[in-house]
Amino acid sequence: MNEPLADLESDPRFPSGKWTGFFLDKRLAGKHQMELTLTFRSGGLAGDGRDRVGKFVIHGKYEVAAGKCWFHKRYIGLHDVFYQGFAENKGIWGTWELTPKEVYGDIRGGFYIWPEGLGDPTAPELSEEAEVPVEGELVEAGK
Repeated sequence: MNEPLADLESDPRFPSGKWTGFFLDKRLAGKHQMELTLTFRSGGLAGDGRDRVGKFVIHGKYEVAAGKCWFHKRYIGLHDVFYQGFAENKGIWGTWELTPKEVYGDIRGGFYIWPEGLGDPTAPELSEEAEVPVEGELVEAGK
């Protein structure tokens, strides 16, 4: 990667680097994991990755002001998938559709991707609360 780092996007919602995430497809149960490497630069989005379908390249655009992005995920030697999403500090979420519709019909689903190391923002978080006993209450309880 010999490209200058100075012109990479500085907005924290669009960090260049390794990303992970999943797509949902009503024809297949569960979340389908993706690994991506993305570069955000001057409104352009590029990258590559892999998932259960195979290896792919990504080309698209993003808008900092609107917090939106649009990109095509082109599987090597296969089909294209069009993605559109909204960026937040926890990643990018939105919808995908197989293209062209004239060939594949209306096949679509949802997706969520986030910078590697952030952790799945859709995963439930466990928490526990307990009141700390007051010393006098412990003495009385023992009587």
